[in-house]
Amino acid sequence: MNIGIDISQIVYQTGVSRYTLELVTHLLKIDSENSYFLYGGSLRHRQILNSFYGGIKTPRTTFQLTCLSPHLAEFFWNRFNLFPPAGNLDVFHGSNWALPRTKSKLVTTIHDLTFLKYPQTHTPYSIAAHTRHLKLAKKYADKIIAVSQSTKKDLIDYGIQAEKISIIYEAADPIFKPVDPHSVKAKYGLTKDYFLNVGTLEPRKNLQRLIEAFSKLFHPGMESSHIPGCELVIVGPIGWGDSLKTTKNVRFLGFVPDEDLVGLYSGAKAFVYPALYEGFGLPVLEALSCGCPVITSNLSSLPEVGGEAAIYVNPLSVAEITQAMAAVQKLNLTQKSLAQAKKFSWEKTAKETLKVYQEVYENRD
Repeated sequence: MNIGIDISQIVYQTGVSRYTLELVTHLLKIDSENSYFLYGGSLRHRQILNSFYGGIKTPRTTFQLTCLSPHLAEFFWNRFNLFPPAGNLDVFHGSNWALPRTKSKLVTTIHDLTFLKYPQTHTPYSIAAHTRHLKLAKKYADKIIAVSQSTKKDLIDYGIQAEKISIIYEAADPIFKPVDPHSVKAKYGLTKDYFLNVGTLEPRKNLQRLIEAFSKLFHPGMESSHIPGCELVIVGPIGWGDSLKTTKNVRFLGFVPDEDLVGLYSGAKAFVYPALYEGFGLPVLEALSCGCPVITSNLSSLPEVGGEAAIYVNPLSVAEITQAMAAVQKLNLTQKSLAQAKKFSWEKTAKETLKVYQEVYENRD
């Protein structure tokens, strides 16, 4: 097979970027038979795409770099079906943003349907673009990859046939594993015990309730009141939404590189992630991979990722979040966390994705 993959979104340093980067990297590691055509479009980040291709190219790969940024691709591909990627392809794997109509079999990955379920967390343009992509996927894609059972259910509710959807889980980067956290804690001035949250600061992450739950840990009668110095550390770039009403001992570190994030996970009392909705919930898996106890929501995909290793709460209940944070001290979840994390790997993701390519190719007319 000659397999085409849109790698344009790796430039954005998001979860979708990581998915695309890791998938392509591991496909090239496990597949010695098929040829790969990598398509990248960007106006301002062409060097990132060139650098990525330079690091993974093989005799079986070719690369096309254009000025058709993801936003322009959404305009031309989704709306007018113009300027599709060149190449004689058997299968083309489009992003979750734009889907060209080519003569090849089409595969696309849909990570979540937040733009429909929580439209207030997206711009009007983003909602319109994702909706156009979803309609095209429903009509033209030969196979849709969903990253969780939860996302598959959302797609079925939208009207897409179940047989058209394959569930293939994501994975954490192998860098996420238990490490000695002392140097990272010193780097960020963390001298006290701390709970950790990681993610873009936006309403869907439910941070206001988390902060309120943390503040109640120090009310009389709570088991943790004997650790008045405990902190809540929140990592991630500012997204959007109303300003958070913070409280004492809450620290915002902003963006933290993965090599430091490993140490922060490893040194935390627990990772607390009461998100309202996640298509997969990669930070939960990263925390588990570091042996960090996890408290997360009992909604959407998060129980799929956490399995029996996590503590689950109703994310709308501040009291439940507080009680879980107090109780986690008495539980030894490290081994359960590591065992759950081993169920996911990018090699497994790549193997299952390659099977999807083979399936649609074999079913060609």
